[in-house]
Amino acid sequence: MQNYARLIGIDVGTKRVGIAQTDLLKTIASPVGTFPPDDVLNELIRIVEKSPVEGFVIGWPLDPRGDEGAATDMVIKFIAKLENQFPDIPIHKIDERFTSSKARQVMLESGISKKKRREKERVDRIAAALILQSYLDTNQ
Repeated sequence: MQNYARLIGIDVGTKRVGIAQTDLLKTIASPVGTFPPDDVLNELIRIVEKSPVEGFVIGWPLDPRGDEGAATDMVIKFIAKLENQFPDIPIHKIDERFTSSKARQVMLESGISKKKRREKERVDRIAAALILQSYLDTNQ
């Protein structure tokens, strides 16, 4: 039996948090938006109240060698807040190395103007969708 619920992709940053979501069949990831870190939990509450969510997929920031660093500590703190707010929703971590550069490449290939490709908000929400799609591709 098919479980109709979304997965939510999250790209945590110091200035912005990118959010993406799947369709209810969990076949494709789409950007939702970017939000200030202080507002993102309220946005996630809104999403969870609107439709069933079966998991969060968080970008796990590693350096190019695969080591954890200061950004990892920030994500650990965010995960703790997420677990506190949504104790029954599983959290999956996925390597997010190079997602911002992949997001810029996707925008370039999509014909998005150079000016719009420089918009960090656009990069962050596409990066969240790439994190989520990567999870779908390897786990579905």
